[in-house]
Amino acid sequence: MVRKSLSIIILILCFGLILTGCPKKTVVKEEPSVKRAEELAAGKEKAAKEEAKKTREKEFEKSLIAKKEPGIEGEILESKLLKDIHFDFDKYDIRPGDAEILKGNAALLMKHPTVKIQIEGHCDERGTIEYNLALGERRANSAKKYLISLGMPADRISTISYGKEKPLDPGHNEEAWTKNRRDHFIIFSK
Repeated sequence: MVRKSLSIIILILCFGLILTGCPKKTVVKEEPSVKRAEELAAGKEKAAKEEAKKTREKEFEKSLIAKKEPGIEGEILESKLLKDIHFDFDKYDIRPGDAEILKGNAALLMKHPTVKIQIEGHCDERGTIEYNLALGERRANSAKKYLISLGMPADRISTISYGKEKPLDPGHNEEAWTKNRRDHFIIFSK
């Protein structure tokens, strides 16, 4: 009886092996390489970035206008893309809205690493010449420190104070004075 049971078990196992048979070879179709697809995508992305960089450079170059008076270091250029910041009366601290303007200026300048700028500090007509020259210098230095804190190299930024000597608006009222309390950004040509 034990022999008969053992024979049945062996027979069942053999029958199971016959039914399952040998495993078939799995043929794997070669699909385009994932790595190759990633390389193509990276190449396209790099080309798009290069094209965007060229477009920004062209836009920046188109925005440059030669200033009327020459600068100490050669021709001075102005760009409508660099925005002025303004100050409260008798203050030189950076206001929140002006901090955003400086962030935009810094982002633009970081995309053009060969450009050097000068920050001009200006005041309104109230106060003495000496006082306004000192205040204009503090205003320009505040903007410079802020730009440096955003990652701008210090050797790309210089400052100058004009005090009340170069008003943007020649008026003698609060509206004119508000426009004249500013930092203006200019570019040195290469």
